[in-house]
Amino acid sequence: RQQPRLHDEAGAPKEVNDQQWENQKRLYQPDEGIYLAPRAPTNTWNLWHETHVDRFFDRLIEDLVVLEDVDPNRVYILGYSAGGDGVYQLAPRMADRLAAASMMAGHPNDASPLGLRNIAFSIQVGGNDGGYNRNKIAREWGEKLDALQKADPDGYVHFTKVHEGKGHWMDREDAIAVPWMAKVTRNPFPTRVVWYRSGTTHERFYWLAVGSGNTQAGDVVAMYMKKKNAITVESSTLERLTIRLNDTMLDLDQPVTVFFGGQQLLQRKLDRTIAVIAKTLAERGDPASVFSAAVAVAVPIQK
Repeated sequence: RQQPRLHDEAGAPKEVNDQQWENQKRLYQPDEGIYLAPRAPTNTWNLWHETHVDRFFDRLIEDLVVLEDVDPNRVYILGYSAGGDGVYQLAPRMADRLAAASMMAGHPNDASPLGLRNIAFSIQVGGNDGGYNRNKIAREWGEKLDALQKADPDGYVHFTKVHEGKGHWMDREDAIAVPWMAKVTRNPFPTRVVWYRSGTTHERFYWLAVGSGNTQAGDVVAMYMKKKNAITVESSTLERLTIRLNDTMLDLDQPVTVFFGGQQLLQRKLDRTIAVIAKTLAERGDPASVFSAAVAVAVPIQK
C-alpha cells in the first residue's frame, strides 16, 4: 500500500516548505505499507495542484508499483493545510488512480466533488479553523457529498468530521483517516463513472478516454454499464468518447450496445487487440487497469 502525504505552506519561502516537509515525514505511522511524504516541486500558492503535479504523481505511483511491489488498487493520498488544498483538487481528477483520499484543514478553491464517485473521501477540519472559511466550506462539501450519495447510493463513500474546539492544528485527531482509508480497495472498472474535466484535464478516466489534445475544461460525462452488455451514456458535454472494455467488465464474445437518451448509438462485437492492451498499459504502467477492446462513440449533443 502506498500513502503519499502532502503538506508544505502555500506561497511560503523555500525554507518554510522544507521544514514542513521534514515534519510530514514523521507525522503518521500506518500499520503497513509505504508512507511517502513527497516535497512539492514549487513554492507557489497552489503548489499541490499545479498541472505538473498530476504527472508527478502518475510517475511516482508507476515507479512504486514496479520497484516496491505496491498494489495499484491500494494507493491513498492525504494532505494537511496546503496539502489539503491539493487533495481537494487532485482526488477528483485522479480518482481512477486511488482507493481513497483524506483532506485535512484545506480549501477546495474551484474543485468539484463529482469525480469522487468511486473512491472513499474524508474531510476533516478544526471547528475554529476560520481561515479562508475552511471550517464552513468543509461542512458545505460534506453536504454536497451527502446529496450525491443520496442520489447515487452505490457511490460517493465519505465522512466529514469537524473537530470542535480545534483550530488549524487538530492535535493529530485527524489520524483516524488512516485506518479508515486502509479498509478500502480501488475498483478500477466501476459500473458507473462520473467524469468532470477540471482545469487540469486528463485524457483517460477509468474506462473512458478522449482524443489526445482535447484540453477543454468543464466537460462532464456520466455513463454506466448494465447487464447483457449494455452501456448507457446518461449525459455528456463531449461529442466524441472512447469506451474501453475488457473481459472482466462485459462479455466481449457478444455484441456490445451503447445507448444515449433512448437512442441506440451502436451495437457490434468488439475485437480484442494487442494494440489496445499495449496502449492502455503504456499510458500509466498500471497492470490492474488494462483494457483489451475500445470503441469510439459519437454522442448527438444538442447545441
